[in-house]
Amino acid sequence: MLNNKSRRIILDLAVSLDGFIEGINGEIDWCTMDEDMSFTKFLSGVDTILYGRKSYDLWGKYIPGNETSDMEREIWELVHSKKKYVFSKTLTKIDNNVIINDNIAEEINRLKKEPGKDIWLYGGASLITTFMNLGLVDEYRLSVHPVILGSGKPLFVDIKQRQELKLVDTRRFSSGVVQLCYHPTKK
Repeated sequence: MLNNKSRRIILDLAVSLDGFIEGINGEIDWCTMDEDMSFTKFLSGVDTILYGRKSYDLWGKYIPGNETSDMEREIWELVHSKKKYVFSKTLTKIDNNVIINDNIAEEINRLKKEPGKDIWLYGGASLITTFMNLGLVDEYRLSVHPVILGSGKPLFVDIKQRQELKLVDTRRFSSGVVQLCYHPTKK
């Protein structure tokens, strides 16, 4: 797919009402996946996924069990069909995926200029923070779940400067999840 515009970096993730992306023990059992969320549509619009090393270790090769729904199996098949980049300061090789150790802004700006679909910034939290501080996130798609965790891993930590955003879309789902889509405003 050849296009004349730059590919976008899209941060798409679930967050609790009180701003956590994981529970205190890393649990994500509070995340709801409604069929009307059209997550497979989102996945068909990206061809690349960006992982931090810890997130890749947990989810980069995850295989759902037999008790998993057909929808979840389809989602994981789509996830695993994408090109993966893993960000690590220590690794030099991981499976057949590309490792980025440094020069993140230069590498991402080069990647955005290559032909292809949009790019999903999967995370984890420290990689998200790095991308935000470097001004590399083009769209924030936050699915706010109707749960208050009280503690866990917060979405936003160590942000170096204010980030002005413009709300571009809102969607409400049958489970009570509300998805908010923001674009950074350019100064």
